[in-house]
Amino acid sequence: MATTTAPEQMKRPFYGWLLHDGFVVTQRNLIATTRVPEVLFFSLVQPVIFVLLFAYVFGGAIPIPGADAAAGAAAYREYLMPGIFGQTVAFASAASTVGLAEDMQKGIIDRFRSLPMADSAVLFGRTASDVLRQVLVLSVLSITGLIVGWRIHNGFFKAVAAYLLLLLFSYAVAWIGCWIGLNMPNTETANTAGLVWLFPLTFLSNAFVPLTGMPKVVQTIAEWNPVSALVLSCRELFGNPTGYVSDAWPQQNPVIYTIASCAVMIALFATLAVKKYRQASR
Repeated sequence: MATTTAPEQMKRPFYGWLLHDGFVVTQRNLIATTRVPEVLFFSLVQPVIFVLLFAYVFGGAIPIPGADAAAGAAAYREYLMPGIFGQTVAFASAASTVGLAEDMQKGIIDRFRSLPMADSAVLFGRTASDVLRQVLVLSVLSITGLIVGWRIHNGFFKAVAAYLLLLLFSYAVAWIGCWIGLNMPNTETANTAGLVWLFPLTFLSNAFVPLTGMPKVVQTIAEWNPVSALVLSCRELFGNPTGYVSDAWPQQNPVIYTIASCAVMIALFATLAVKKYRQASR
């Protein structure tokens, strides 16, 4: 009588199933992006349009405190680019929201659940792939900024630190996007919910205008807004005009506040997202 042998069980990688499976899901998401290039195209075009609109439409009308008055629009363009960077990485969370809601609606998450893989690897793969896409987006934005007159003045290593802060913030808000996406019933609702909280987060900040012109209450909110700290950190690291910097602690310690804010967001929303994922996929 013929006997069959059971297939050899795959050995656990030395870095654990979470990272191993997460990298596989990351690869899957990146391949899916290449299959729908229109999504990537419009994610690149939108921030470029923001740069051109603010640089050439509003640039000459917004004075920058502390900048040479003769510089005019040129000073605003250098002030603007870190703000556009900050807005762009914040809005990246909407892709996490819609992408995860779409996978749930199409039943792809149920397929993942049927596989012998770590539950949280799906969310790790989603956030990691969204951050990797931001590398391309930031590269295109940087080239656009150089074309309109933006420059890096503080050297290579501080510039690298600024870009790493941007990617860290992108990763943090991607977890917020995942948590929102898991709570949405369909992609249409997720598309709205993924954006509605981002507009006040980015516009109630120093991303586009100095804090001096804001009402006192709004200015206080903007001072403690993590986006303001991120943008101010990038301006200081790039050597661009910072405008008015208040005495509030986040404004005096923007890099530390940005890192701390990202750590809190990741710890809180990664926990909530993984918990919701396990509940939703049962």
